[in-house]
Amino acid sequence: MTIADIPKLGAFRRPDKHYLVPYLPLGSTVGAPEITAVTDVMSSGETLSGGAWRERFESDFRAYVGTPYALSTTSGTVSLELAVHLLGLRPGDEVIVTPQTYQASVQPLLQYPDVTVKFCDVRNDTLNMDPRCLERLIGPRTSAVILVHYGGHPADMDEIMDIARAHDALVVEDAAHTLGGLYHGRRPGSLADIGCFSFHSSKNITTLGEGGMVTFADEGWAERVDRLRGNEVDARFVAQRHTFGDSKEPLPGALYPGRAYTHDLVALLRHGTNATLGEAAAAMGVAQLAALERLVGRRRMIAARLRETLHGFDGLVEVCEEPSDIVHAQHLFAFFVRDPERLNRNRLLHELDERGVQTPLRYFPLHLLPEWRSRGHRYGECPTAEQVWFHEQVNLPCHPGLSDRQVDMMCDLLAESLRAARIR
Repeated sequence: MTIADIPKLGAFRRPDKHYLVPYLPLGSTVGAPEITAVTDVMSSGETLSGGAWRERFESDFRAYVGTPYALSTTSGTVSLELAVHLLGLRPGDEVIVTPQTYQASVQPLLQYPDVTVKFCDVRNDTLNMDPRCLERLIGPRTSAVILVHYGGHPADMDEIMDIARAHDALVVEDAAHTLGGLYHGRRPGSLADIGCFSFHSSKNITTLGEGGMVTFADEGWAERVDRLRGNEVDARFVAQRHTFGDSKEPLPGALYPGRAYTHDLVALLRHGTNATLGEAAAAMGVAQLAALERLVGRRRMIAARLRETLHGFDGLVEVCEEPSDIVHAQHLFAFFVRDPERLNRNRLLHELDERGVQTPLRYFPLHLLPEWRSRGHRYGECPTAEQVWFHEQVNLPCHPGLSDRQVDMMCDLLAESLRAARIR
């Protein structure tokens, strides 16, 4: 099979269709506490950038996740860019990543043309990185592993960390899906060397539509990230005579403070940006974090109802059950068609769409995107991810914005669609 043979899944989708059960781009609900917090900031007369609300949000987040450091940013993508920068990648290094995620998880690596990126296949039930595949790919040139807790189900972190530690590789966990989850009593974002979070409008909590967080335990990294997100370059600062342009004449004043706007660079300039989370966004983050357990509880209730419906079709479909020592944050809900002789996945998607249940598939395998195929990646590289996405996977709406009536309706329409799609 080649790229040309890939099924055209979008042919029956109608973007302008009104869905009875929509896959909303809003991942949380907003109430009086959020509105009050933002209003208080806007009417306070205090700074709207880099003030007390950002400090409080970061403090609350550190306490929740259980890491010594949590630094906010303007987006999850920026958090990932900063995390990749901290890895200190050099030409010839290898980084192992997952193909089953949003493109931002690995997009920063496109800036490193001399670094080899290897896509590690996934498990066919959780869609998380498969430790067995990781063990086959990892080697002496592997500098880092970047994984995702797909849909809110924590990856097999004990196995993955053991494999990475044996090869002196750093691990970055993209925890954008799993805020509110648990792995053996610990929070995602504290399970690896670096954790990254997104507060995009679609995530389990949001900070006015965009926002992110980087978490870790290293004090040196905290100092670097704080500089980088504040638009200072990642270089050493020295208090010496500063020359202007090509001239050897010093500027007025023989010395200048290390935090001044001018500085001598004695290391390679690699990064520096303005990624300051605004005060109104941070205030909303404080209120949303306080509501997280309720928001995730609603997601988990909806997922339980969907599982109950799917259990009536055992043998045709499979849904990943939650182990006793795992708490699924349920950012996404996925199940899989396992018997193509009796149930056609594409027909099922069509039946759901016709009945008004929106079912976008999350996510297209990244190694097959043009930017990665141009770097040598090909169909067949991650057979499990490809098989699941093109032939088995179904995603259903699962977010707190769904009413009880919509949840009841979705369960009924799901059962109807499964019966209609069966091959007799």
